[in-house]
Parts: sequence; structure tokens; C-alpha cells
Amino acid sequence: MSRPDVEADRSLAAEEARGVGAPEQLLYRLEWHVIRRLDGLLQGDYRTLFYGYGVDLADLREYQPGDDIRYIDWNVTARMDAPYVRQYHEDRELTAWFLLDLSPSMDFGLWSRQKRNALIDFVATVARLLTRHGNRVGAILYGDRVQQRIPAGGGRLQVLRLINELLKQPRLPAAPFTDLSVLLTNALTVIKQRSLLFVVSDFISAAGWERPLKLLSRRHEVLTIRLWDPCERELPDIGLIVLQDAETGEQVTVDTSDRRFREAYQALARQREVELAELFRRADVEPLALSTQEDLVQAIVRFAALRKQRRRHR
Repeated sequence: MSRPDVEADRSLAAEEARGVGAPEQLLYRLEWHVIRRLDGLLQGDYRTLFYGYGVDLADLREYQPGDDIRYIDWNVTARMDAPYVRQYHEDRELTAWFLLDLSPSMDFGLWSRQKRNALIDFVATVARLLTRHGNRVGAILYGDRVQQRIPAGGGRLQVLRLINELLKQPRLPAAPFTDLSVLLTNALTVIKQRSLLFVVSDFISAAGWERPLKLLSRRHEVLTIRLWDPCERELPDIGLIVLQDAETGEQVTVDTSDRRFREAYQALARQREVELAELFRRADVEPLALSTQEDLVQAIVRFAALRKQRRRHR
């Protein structure tokens, strides 16, 4: 660990000793160990990450392969006898919304790195990156229903508010089976202005969410962040364990040393992957997978590259 990191950890310990609240502690940790690293890695990609949507005509230039044909200026094309496209000034501000699944299945994983923990770290980091550049962020929280809406706002205090509300959300021991269509339909009703939407979930849900997700992607720019834990795909050989259904609370004892059981478990996981891929295809969105064991910095760098690529072909 470098000297600045050691000093940061000492400073964080001092803050904790003075009784600074959990949201401030969490954001301070992320600013030192995640955002500081991202500052060096993203660099020019900040333009792609933080700018909004073009509204003012800036220039005309000759069409190049890969340009969006929707931006072709047909009048100029007819006069010049060659295709020309319009270029726009980009807004320097955007509004981002986090549509967050906090249902019981999001509490799966090792205690220190459950999917819920990964969700909070991701949201806090991206929200801080956005608000630092003058953007506004809001959130809609879903547990067994839409539990809370946090209006969009800017600045570091807004990020702390988001973190505080996320940390306060109860961990539900059991709940009706998750229905993400409730969350997505609510967003369709509430979010009127074109925005950047982050849908963060494990997508363990009743069927039907793909239609409202597709409708959202027509009105807004939508990035789906699918959280997963490696143990959801492959069980380790650790003998007898008790598995609990996160949605119903039902428990069952299984023998993970049984090779046939582990193979059957993996087969079911592969089948679910195939089914999910088909649902995302119907929704016309490409999910960004985020593992509970993945380095958050590298995940956000991938996200930045994905958004840059999508906007180039928009």
C-alpha cells in the first residue's frame, strides 16, 4: 500500500474515532480508494461520462462510415451532391437516475461483499463522479414495492443523502417474489425529462420487466447494471451447507461435496443465463455485468468505454 493510501486509512480511522457518520465514512473511503484511481484512468473519457445531450447545432461535416444517419442534413446533402451530417454542441449537464433493486436476493453473498454492498459502492461512486461535474442525480428505491423516491439534486450533500437512504433501507427477511416491472413502470411515470438511467439489479424477478425496460430505453439513455455473485453460478465443495431462498425465507440443507448436485446447480445457472440473455434482447438493452468480487474501478472503466461506444453509434 502506498504512503498516501496509508495516510488516508489513518485519516479515516480518525474520522471514525470522532464519530463521523457512516455515509461520510463510506464516501471518504470511496473518494480515496476508487475515485482517486479513476481520475487517472478515465481522463479524456470524462467527456463521455459526464456530458449530456446535444441541442444546439455546431457545424456540418461530410458523412463518415459509422455516423448516425439520423443526423444527415438532406438539404445540404442535395446541394453538395455528397452526404453531410449535423454536429451539435453537447450540454455540459445531465440528470441521472438510479433505479435500485433492494429486494431480499440482493443480500446474497459474503457478508463483506454482498450484492447490496456492491450496489451501494457503485451508486455512491458514480453519483459522486457525476455531481462533481455539475450534474444532478436522483433515485427510486424498490424493496418489496417502490419504497422511496429521492428527487434529483446536485453536489456532495446529495451523494451523502443517497448513501444515507440506502444504508437505512431494511434487509427484508422475506418478501413477495420480486417484480421489477413495478420499479420500471414507476420510473416511466415519474421521470419526464430525458435522462441517463442506471437500472441496478440482479434481475431475479417475475417475468414481464423487459417491456417497461424497453419503453424506458426509448425515452432515456438506459444502462442496466446486473449484479451477480460467483456462488450463484458455481458452488464450492465445502460439505453440508444450509441454503435459504432470499425471497421466501425457505431453507434447505444440501451437500456441496456431491459432484452431481454441483453439476445440476451449474446447469440450472447456465439455463438462467440463457433465459436472461433472451429477456435483455427483447428489451433491446445490453447489460453490464458487475460481480461482487470485481474491482469497482475496472468495472466503471468498462462502463465508460461502453457508453462511449454506444454514443458513437447512436
